[in-house]
Amino acid sequence: MSGARHFLTLLDFTSGELEGLIARAIELKEMHKAGQRHEPLRGKVLGMIFEKSSTRTRVSFEVGMAHFGGQAIFLSARDTQLGRGEPIEDSARVLSEMVDGVMIRTFEHEKVERFAAYSTVPVINALTDMYHPCQLLADVQTWVEARGPIRGRTVAWIGDGNNMCHSWINAARQFDFRLNIASPEGFDPDPSVLDAAGDRVTLTRDPHEAAEDADIVTTDVWTSMGQEEEQKRRLEAFRGYQVDAALMAQARPDAMFMHCLPAHRGEEVAAEVIDGPQSVVWTEAGNRLHAQKALLEFLMG
Repeated sequence: MSGARHFLTLLDFTSGELEGLIARAIELKEMHKAGQRHEPLRGKVLGMIFEKSSTRTRVSFEVGMAHFGGQAIFLSARDTQLGRGEPIEDSARVLSEMVDGVMIRTFEHEKVERFAAYSTVPVINALTDMYHPCQLLADVQTWVEARGPIRGRTVAWIGDGNNMCHSWINAARQFDFRLNIASPEGFDPDPSVLDAAGDRVTLTRDPHEAAEDADIVTTDVWTSMGQEEEQKRRLEAFRGYQVDAALMAQARPDAMFMHCLPAHRGEEVAAEVIDGPQSVVWTEAGNRLHAQKALLEFLMG
């Protein structure tokens, strides 16, 4: 297959490349604020396959391509049926003949891996059940532009050992910070992802212990898309894992609160935290645009 670079997890890039992407994202954000035109992807087209719907992902990728002078084509689950109407391998070969890059947001991580294996153009994972690496670029950018390097810092992940948690684990490896995870029993991150991170990551059942002296406290919804039937069981299991003022008080006085959104106030986070002075969630959401522009420029430019 071709030598196209893909971005399926943070481990697909070197630590140096990731740090370069963050620096470039901050630079592109400044350029955009200053009204500078920068169109490295003029005439290029990004195909966007959505089997899972999204607000931030769709808008940020479409706007990013528009800023860069290119275009994005939105393909919903109704339009594509990845692997149902046509084998994934065939879809990848066909789309590679027409577009300059492909962004996929789907359920099974194995789908993006198979697609990438047969694609001759760059493939970006815009979320699977296992990983959400684009969000982590925005999260790290948010820290770096406000506080400087994240190396050696401490991050507390409170809640489900899900795709966001897995990407925070990979980020701890790649950016060299400590990650304390607090998950209820039965909701731990995947052992293979966790074990690969070695002593950079610790797992506890106590959210307050995880948050102690943390520079960043972050969480996600307790019930993700596709898990609605488990909602009652999850609400029960995650009781005591809400990020509230008392939990934030365990972290450093200047700790940031992060959340990939959408958020459920009164469940995983208290309104006083997400709408309070330590919350950076709106900057973080906006940085999806700039971090992904840096990624698009790197892969497709």
